[in-house]
Amino acid sequence: MTQTPQVPQVQQAEPGLSGVRNFRDVGGLPAADGRRVKHGVLYRSGHLAKATDEDAAFLGSLGLHTIFDFRNKADVALDGPDVALDGVRHVSIPLTDPADGAEFWKMVRDGDLEQLRAMLGDGRAANRMSATYRVIVKTRTAEQGRVLHALAEDSVPALMHCAAGKDRAGLSVAVTLLALGVDREAIEADYLESGAPHRRYRLRRSDESPVGMSPEVTELLAPLFDARREYLAAAFTAIEEQWGTADAYLSDGLSFGPVERERLRDRMLDGG
Repeated sequence: MTQTPQVPQVQQAEPGLSGVRNFRDVGGLPAADGRRVKHGVLYRSGHLAKATDEDAAFLGSLGLHTIFDFRNKADVALDGPDVALDGVRHVSIPLTDPADGAEFWKMVRDGDLEQLRAMLGDGRAANRMSATYRVIVKTRTAEQGRVLHALAEDSVPALMHCAAGKDRAGLSVAVTLLALGVDREAIEADYLESGAPHRRYRLRRSDESPVGMSPEVTELLAPLFDARREYLAAAFTAIEEQWGTADAYLSDGLSFGPVERERLRDRMLDGG
């Protein structure tokens, strides 16, 4: 999604982590030439601002080289900066503008039922999410290219995150997997794991009364916090519309050609 929801959240932690949600190792996925993504080279999660000392110790044990933080300034102001990990480089690459959708997310937080119906009902919430994915793919090529070049040069093991670890991090992981030769079905399967019940946001609004978080309100807001096939499909469609093929997207859109891709694969895939 383009903007971290300005909605108070209850941290829903990954098992073993009490302050970091949606954490997982992307290793093991089938990739190019019968190879697989190595375990321990690419992780993904929600933000690290609420990581406990124990969480930080675990993250520090992973041997991370770089953390890619795709949040913008508004996200950081809402949740706080990531905890610092000794010896780990933190790279901020915002994939959305802080002002983008500010009024929208204020309405998500504060709007009454009639306002939410008008804004989100009849498929409008899901359509907004799909449009957001398309925009990121088409307008953030420099940022995505920067991530891939960094990974190919020296930045692994790496952790990618945004706020919830679902949308901006989800797209960036998907682009990385695309460059590694992972097929679309496996990319989609990894993406959809962010929808697992223990990984999702548990939502609170400004009005925490039964009316403010009624079943209808929950249903209206759900598409904003879901990981849906249609969202990722919108990103792939945008690639096809703009560049024709995934190879052209990587080479022409991200300036990440076959030589760079082979370097990335040597670094991040097993030996076959």
